[in-house]
Amino acid sequence: MPEESLEGGEGLRRGGGRSVKENLSKNAEGTVPENGPIKPVRPIPPEVLRSLPDAEGRFGPYGGRFVPETLMAALEELEDAVRRIVPSPGFQAKLAALLQEYVGRPTPLTYAARLSEAYGVSIYLKREDLAHTGAHKINNALGQALLAREMGKSRLIAETGAGQHGVATATAAALLGMRCTIFMGEEDMARQALNVFRMRLLGAEVVAVRHGTRTLKEAVNEALRHWSAHVDETFYVLGSAVGPHPYPLLVRTLQRVIGDEARAQSLSLLGRLPEAVVASVGGGSNAIGIFYPFLSDPVRLIGVEAAGEGIESGRHAAPLSAGSVGVLHGARTFLLQDDVGHIRPAHSVSAGLDYPGVGPEHAWLKDVGRAEYVAVRDEEALEALKDLSRLEGILPALESAHALAYVKKAAASLTGPVIVSLSGRGDKDVETVARHLGAVFGGADDPAARGAVGGAPER
Repeated sequence: MPEESLEGGEGLRRGGGRSVKENLSKNAEGTVPENGPIKPVRPIPPEVLRSLPDAEGRFGPYGGRFVPETLMAALEELEDAVRRIVPSPGFQAKLAALLQEYVGRPTPLTYAARLSEAYGVSIYLKREDLAHTGAHKINNALGQALLAREMGKSRLIAETGAGQHGVATATAAALLGMRCTIFMGEEDMARQALNVFRMRLLGAEVVAVRHGTRTLKEAVNEALRHWSAHVDETFYVLGSAVGPHPYPLLVRTLQRVIGDEARAQSLSLLGRLPEAVVASVGGGSNAIGIFYPFLSDPVRLIGVEAAGEGIESGRHAAPLSAGSVGVLHGARTFLLQDDVGHIRPAHSVSAGLDYPGVGPEHAWLKDVGRAEYVAVRDEEALEALKDLSRLEGILPALESAHALAYVKKAAASLTGPVIVSLSGRGDKDVETVARHLGAVFGGADDPAARGAVGGAPER
């Protein structure tokens, strides 16, 4: 399958079956607000939410199904299963039992007292780091694996960036007795060596993707190519709320448990809804999962992208803040691309945010003004990770640290309680953090820092 067939260009089929070529237009450069004017909250009526995505899988002008003919039958089969099997009482009962007994749901809503005092705003952490496998990814992976089994599939494939979705998919495959192959960019394998070993220990085959930027975008491309050639027995467990319809709908359906719990816990613990909900945004699954149940409430929803080395540097992963509209991996959304539509490399200290696109539902929420999207730099996320570790004894994933960093920057504009989605734990990031913060703890002469930085072989 040619790569351009996954990233816009000729030879694509959209919903109704006609070939299209996107005319890409450049948006205005995004900004990175801190304590600017607060935008009014505009709740979305429930009946509008129920109507999306539409019959063609669109959220307004975003989403859809821009894929080669070889994938249309598989996506139509999946859409039928999403509409027919997922809402059924039998499937929901099996999934609920697994989430409670195996994943450990509900996850707590924890008041971060010392961090709240330091930042000057009441912060509650939605503890997805305490879910089995250490991140929110298990909610989606387990649900999709269960659906695959109900559809009669015997093998799971998945892409992964930070490795958490790969670990979650390998875990679900082991639990349900299914074969599993994970596609991972070679650069991400080097950054996340521990998770690579975890996947293999769980019985998965991990395939290194060695072309392009060797990160998440190429891993998705490779997984889609492989799926198109093995659709009969294989189910593609897509890890974020991206890709062609029905994946954004399916992933949101499986991840909204985060927001459903957080909303109920807020009413129970605080007697009210929070002023704001803040979550990091890469592809956007953890953010849409926690945002969705609040969309009809007067609650600010703030998605935090990775500004990397700064928006102005061009080395970032913030398509909503500084991107333009195009087609990537089967969906129309905001992307990092040049003036002629070529995808630009994304950069973030966090492998899980290192993606040049974003889920189409987030693009729509940005357009209608229901959610705010901002970005923070690598060093700000690293400082927030250090803050939470030292003040609360909780080591967050670098992805989650981006959300915390924004709360720190914008605390003056936040008056009521804030829920932050702690999407995962930071064990996987210790080596990366050591490379960046080693000097803080004694530099190269510190044996502990030297061991952490030099512990992995050259790759």
